[in-house]
Amino acid sequence: MWQVIKSVLAAFFGVQKERQRRRDFEQGRPGHFILVGLVAAAVLVLLVVLLARLAAS
Repeated sequence: MWQVIKSVLAAFFGVQKERQRRRDFEQGRPGHFILVGLVAAAVLVLLVVLLARLAAS
C-alpha cells in the first residue's frame, strides 16, 4: 500500500519515473490507485480550504 501512495503522490506532482509507471501498470490494481488518488485529492482540497479560512481570519 505504501508503494501505491508514493506512486500517486509522485503522479500528483508529475515527477514519476518511467520505470515506476511501468511497474504500477504491470503489477498494481487500478482500484487501489483510484481510491488513494481520491483520498489524496480530498485531503488536498481540505488543506486548501483550511489555509484559505486561516488566511481570511
